Amino acid sequence: MLGRDKDSIKFMVRGISAAFSNALRRAMIAEVPTMAVEDVMIVENSSVLYDEMLSHRLGLIPLTTDLDSYMLPEECGCKSELGCNKCRATLSLESEAIEESKYVYSGELKAENPEIKPVSDTIPIAKLAPGQKIRLEAYARLGRGIEHAKWQPVSSAAYKYLPKLSIDQKKCSGCEECAKFCPKSILTVKNGKVLIEREIDCTLCRECERHCPQKPPLIRVGWDDQIFIFSVESTGVLPPERIVKEATKILTKKAAEMRRCLEKTK
Repeated sequence: MLGRDKDSIKFMVRGISAAFSNALRRAMIAEVPTMAVEDVMIVENSSVLYDEMLSHRLGLIPLTTDLDSYMLPEECGCKSELGCNKCRATLSLESEAIEESKYVYSGELKAENPEIKPVSDTIPIAKLAPGQKIRLEAYARLGRGIEHAKWQPVSSAAYKYLPKLSIDQKKCSGCEECAKFCPKSILTVKNGKVLIEREIDCTLCRECERHCPQKPPLIRVGWDDQIFIFSVESTGVLPPERIVKEATKILTKKAAEMRRCLEKTK
């Protein structure tokens, strides 16, 4: 692991191909299940928003996900269109502006299960004028990003080759031109020499090569195509480590299914 904070993780993987790296990235984006509002029952809505627009906004609010307590509707034994407590979570909202106008925020959504709640309490849903009111029930279920973007667990999932930079120090005059144009500021000049710092942060843009006054350039940007650096940023619905683990499980399951299909064909 190269770095970790609340909602993002950066790690390195060795000995895999670009095809596998991309499959893992796509699995994290489109295959890992998360919870999102799918159905809304409007009891009262006197705001300026149409019911459909209000429902759409609720569907796009990221919800914390409990993959251990809930299952996908198609895998649930209830086989009900309305769902059950194993495949559906209920949230309610009741908000009214009395004497002054007010904003309705995601924090006002009351969850039946405290494990399923908005990631942030400050997401605006609507603005109510005095006398306007919203009462509704929202029903959330697990889904995948391949169905709709509201079920994507990540805001960003990317990978790159491990950067490898080299400088011909014998010929380099330390003019600083390459360092000026490096967007990540990984090049510094000390004692008349250009030095490489935090090589791993290089984006492989090659701006340093393009702006080197010597031709061919004295600084060369390369990479190791057997080592990949992943950067994953969660929307907050799941911890980033869980997203990576679930994506790996999904790929393993698909590979096993492919093997079974091939064996049947033989």
